Amino acid sequence: MDISKVGCRKKGVSVLFILQLVCFLNASLAQSPYALKTGRELTLLGAGVASFGTSVLLGSTVDPLTSAQVAGLDRLEVNAFDRKATYHWSPTADKLSDVTLAGNVAMLGLLSVGTKPMRQDFKTVAVMYIETVALSSGIERTIKAITQRSRPFVYNPAAPLEEKLTRDASQSFFSGHATVAFSTAVFTGEVFRHYFPHSRLKPVVWVGALGLASASAILRYEAGLHYPTDLLAGAAFGSLVGWGIPKLHEVKNQSELGHRLDIQPWSNGAANGIYLRLAVFSR
Repeated sequence: MDISKVGCRKKGVSVLFILQLVCFLNASLAQSPYALKTGRELTLLGAGVASFGTSVLLGSTVDPLTSAQVAGLDRLEVNAFDRKATYHWSPTADKLSDVTLAGNVAMLGLLSVGTKPMRQDFKTVAVMYIETVALSSGIERTIKAITQRSRPFVYNPAAPLEEKLTRDASQSFFSGHATVAFSTAVFTGEVFRHYFPHSRLKPVVWVGALGLASASAILRYEAGLHYPTDLLAGAAFGSLVGWGIPKLHEVKNQSELGHRLDIQPWSNGAANGIYLRLAVFSR
C-alpha cells in the first residue's frame, strides 16, 4: 500500500489531499499466462500417445529395401528441387544434428528453471511441452510410415549398403528432427514472450531458438538424411504445433480490471481536506 500526501495552505485554510492507491493483486494478475484443464490435457496427451502408438504399429510393417531395389534406384527419379540432396552423406553431420536439437531442448529447460515466473509454473510449462512433442512426433512418425519415402543417401553410392537396407532408410518424409526442433523453438519463443512480455531478451530467445532449429535442419540435409521438402514440411508442421499448444492454454482477459473510488471529507481540527481511496482489483 502506497500513500502520498500533498498539503497546500492558502489564505489560512489548510487543504490536505490524501491519495491512497491499493492494488489487490490476486491470482488473476500474478497468475500464469497459461492454465491447465484436466479434460483438455487428457485429450491432448491421449491424442499424442495414440498417434505415437499408431506410428510404431505402422512402422513395424514397413518393408526395408532389398539390395536389388537399391541397385535399381535412379536419382533422376527424384524431383529437381530435392535431387541435390542425393549427393550428400555425412555421419558427422548426423551426430551434430542431434547436438543442436538437444541444445534447443536445453535452452527451454534452462529458461524454465532459471527464471522465477517459469520455474514457479514449471508443471504447466512441462505439460504443455510434453503435449507439443507427443503430438508433433506422433503424427510425423505416422506419416513417415505411410509415405515410405526413401532417404536421399539411399541414392548415393558413397553411403554404406547396410544403412540403405534398414526400415529407417525408407522413412524420409517428413523430418522428425525438423519437426521437434521447430516445435521446440516456437514453443520456447511463445512461452517466453508471454511470461516476459516487456523483456528486451525476447528477440535473443527467438533468434537463438530458431537458429538452433535451422542448424538442425541444415545438418540433416548435409547428412543426406532428408530432402529440402522433408525439412520444410517438418519445420512448418512443428512450428504450427509449437504455436498452437500454448495458444490453446492461454488465459483470456487477464487485463480486465475492476475499480472502486471512495471519496470522503477529512479533518483533524487543524486542517480540512478530502480523502480519496482508489482500489484496483482483478475480476
